[in-house]
Amino acid sequence: MKGILMIFFLLFSLEIRGIENNKVETGELPKEDMVEYDEDGKVLGIRTLEKNTSLYLESKVNIYVPLEIISDVDIEALVIDESQVRIPFEIELNRKPERENYFKLKYSENEIDIDKDGKIDTYIYSTPFLNKKIEKDNIVYIDGRNISREGEFEKIVYMTIEVKE
Repeated sequence: MKGILMIFFLLFSLEIRGIENNKVETGELPKEDMVEYDEDGKVLGIRTLEKNTSLYLESKVNIYVPLEIISDVDIEALVIDESQVRIPFEIELNRKPERENYFKLKYSENEIDIDKDGKIDTYIYSTPFLNKKIEKDNIVYIDGRNISREGEFEKIVYMTIEVKE
């Protein structure tokens, strides 16, 4: 029972009440033995206080926020006959990358057959590396000569960030 008493008071002494001007205030520590009673008020036993200790704990945490794409890109284009259309678009990141020429933008597809006729007609071009918070040098190129049927077409392309290694 003495071992349990030491653990109980050790845990009790770690309760931090407040910090002001780098001074840590803890609750008052027990100074005498503890008498235990049952539900009827009978004395069950006495816990003998063997040691009374205060601890000061300091923790430091390094927080890393990963680089993320925070913008959605919706591109709408009207392609008439065999016209070739270039559509610039921007990609916004949550912050400027901390390393130059290290992070790459990867698309789930960058050559697309939008009308599903077997000919590639849509291309996505981007800079090889992400070095700014807002990357503006991105283009969707649609070659109307390879689109064989009329209609509205929709394609979802996913973007991820990869590292150079």
